[in-house]
Amino acid sequence: MDVSAGSTSRRDDDDPEVLSGQGGRGLSRRTFATAAAASAASLLGGWPATAAAASRHDRVGDGFGSASTAPHLPKGFDKTFTSHVIRANGIHQHAVIGGDGPPLLLVHGWPQNWYAWRLLMPELARRFTVVAVDQRGIGLTSKPQDGYDSDSLADDLAALMDELGHERFAVVGHDTGYLIGYALAADHRDRVARFVGAELPGPPGVVPGPLLFLDDALNNRLWHIPFNRVDDDLIVDMVRSNADAYYRYEFTIQGGGVTLPECAIEYYVKLYNRSKHTLRGTFGLYRAWAETVAQNSLRKDNKLMIPILGIGGANSWGPAAAGGIRPAASDVHSLVIPGVGHRVAEQAPKQMLAGLLSFLEPYRTGKG
Repeated sequence: MDVSAGSTSRRDDDDPEVLSGQGGRGLSRRTFATAAAASAASLLGGWPATAAAASRHDRVGDGFGSASTAPHLPKGFDKTFTSHVIRANGIHQHAVIGGDGPPLLLVHGWPQNWYAWRLLMPELARRFTVVAVDQRGIGLTSKPQDGYDSDSLADDLAALMDELGHERFAVVGHDTGYLIGYALAADHRDRVARFVGAELPGPPGVVPGPLLFLDDALNNRLWHIPFNRVDDDLIVDMVRSNADAYYRYEFTIQGGGVTLPECAIEYYVKLYNRSKHTLRGTFGLYRAWAETVAQNSLRKDNKLMIPILGIGGANSWGPAAAGGIRPAASDVHSLVIPGVGHRVAEQAPKQMLAGLLSFLEPYRTGKG
């Protein structure tokens, strides 16, 4: 892995601000203990990781988007979790890491970052080593010009978990994270033990996509996909000039009657709109949509055999979160959370947490 101990801290849009040998706190006692436990467990046939791998990365400094600067985190969050930057698959990937137990990779949706999982992470960390990553092009992860198709995004995360020493792991993906998580499970079948996909009506290309002309209600919720796909700086300029209204509309229309806290909306707007370069990176996945659809159309014929849980908000995709992946998987379970919309991890954290813990328990105990 390509990191430089003792290098000076720097900030730009392609390289996260890394604090390396600058007086910053290194691995916490709990993180160090977790790594040591991982090494011991691997020798005993338990969950695979190594202390060496877990320590081969740099602590991220206090740049905006890191765990240390996020607003209104659960009490004691900083005692368990720290931000790290990991050089993997040719880019810097930012992840917030903490906890004890078998590895659990959390992949956020749009327009969010790792912070979307904040309300679930402390409880998950009591049972799992939690890795909440920023996707390529978002947050403190690098923003190259290409590599936003699902093949590449899946390879990013496989390489990330390699660098952290996790050979086999479970994945939870929301929205675009569902799309990436499916590709990761399909392309790296020996790596993913269980997969949870939340709030997408199946991976695009597995089931037919929506037609261009939709009814008003669906059009209001899905228009951002063709808009974001337009590969021209006109889109960047339009959003940048009115970003607050653009993202607020998305959070409202997708909310299913439940809005996010003001602090969260302000955080996401600032995170996505820091510069034109930053904003451009957030559209990368959408601009590679056709490639991803073509890739998924090939994946679906080789069905996933691992257990899969689809989670939907009753006021959003509901049972379609499970139904949409059934053509590409053999063991699909469903959870529909009543009274909420698209942002299930932030709108209904207790209900989602209960579903995750129940579904992931066989994985945690080594029984499946």
